[in-house]
Amino acid sequence: MPESAGGNGTTDTTGAADTGDGVHTGDGVGGPLAGLLVADFGRVLAAPYATMLLADLGADVVKVEHPDTGDDTRAWGPPYAHGEATYYLSVNRNKRSLTLDLREEQDLRRATELVRRADVLFENFRPGTMARYGLDHARARELNPALVYCSVTGFGAGAGAGLPGYDLLIQAVGGLMSVTGPAPGQPVKTGVALVDVLTGLHAAVGVLAALRHREATGEGQHVEVNLLSCLLSSLVNQAGGYTLAGSVPGILGNRHPSIAPYEVFPAKDRPLVVAVGNDRQFRALCEGLGTPGLATDPRFATNADRVAHVDELAAMLGESLSARNAAEWFDRLTPLGVPCGPVNDLAQAFDLADTLGLRPRARLGGPDGTAMDLVANPIGLSRTPPRYTRRPPRLGEHTDDLGAWLDT
Repeated sequence: MPESAGGNGTTDTTGAADTGDGVHTGDGVGGPLAGLLVADFGRVLAAPYATMLLADLGADVVKVEHPDTGDDTRAWGPPYAHGEATYYLSVNRNKRSLTLDLREEQDLRRATELVRRADVLFENFRPGTMARYGLDHARARELNPALVYCSVTGFGAGAGAGLPGYDLLIQAVGGLMSVTGPAPGQPVKTGVALVDVLTGLHAAVGVLAALRHREATGEGQHVEVNLLSCLLSSLVNQAGGYTLAGSVPGILGNRHPSIAPYEVFPAKDRPLVVAVGNDRQFRALCEGLGTPGLATDPRFATNADRVAHVDELAAMLGESLSARNAAEWFDRLTPLGVPCGPVNDLAQAFDLADTLGLRPRARLGGPDGTAMDLVANPIGLSRTPPRYTRRPPRLGEHTDDLGAWLDT
């Protein structure tokens, strides 16, 4: 995306090349967002995840951190790699770290100058914090009318402004835990801070839309996303069932409210998922199990019938599936068009992606000769693919260079 008239762009845009051993180094070729300068005042997960996606696509992301502690996630370990918390490393590649204490006059002046030069700003402080330093959207717009200013909050900037926006809390009050768990009355959170990730994705989409508007008009705008709204949107069919039909879903364990069989079954050696989405797939499943009569049983002939009699169906299928190992069922049922697969751990999941040629890892080399494997950006672009130019920065690693640039 071309740099707009209102932004001063970036001082250092590099691309990446593969040296042949999987270590990526800069080759001077930028991505589709090259020339875009992002002032990243975000921390923890939602905002840093969004800015990492933009950085992977070529944006120059300057991560602003407090000189003493930096991003909270720098201390969120174990696990550690190269002496650093892997939580922090997982969402901060391709960025530069600038340490600023906004209570100090020179540092605040540098922060203000960064805002004046930036194309995009991300912040996820509690509402009112940026205003305390004269860096809120209203003031930033005066400094830089073309700035796209993205605020990420937990519950919005209105009545919920004072509420803490922790992912677990949002999962609870936002309804996700009410539909997640082994049985009614046993709510469980997801195994990752999913609401933060979903909010980061929404933030990135909102910023890209605002940049497209700016490209056409030269005008920046305020992009606002909050964790609660992003979760409600991401509950899709469950939320739609409520808004459209007044249906309040509950916990179904691993079952689906509208499809059967669509759950986890005990194979001989480990759990197996069967995700049948239509009657044809169900007939194929019955054929593969050697129980073709189930497909014509009036209790199971249609999807609606199967949902109505899901307990009986699950008992019959479970008896058959427990006779073989999960891998055997995968090899037997997949060629028949039955969606199924074992419940993998992360090592097995990465092995599967490797086997399928998806290249799920991005290897980055550092100036000290170390290399680290991070999770690759999943976006495939035929002409301008994601690039990996920088390992996640050490605290304040680029402060001297960036400070000198901002002082000129």
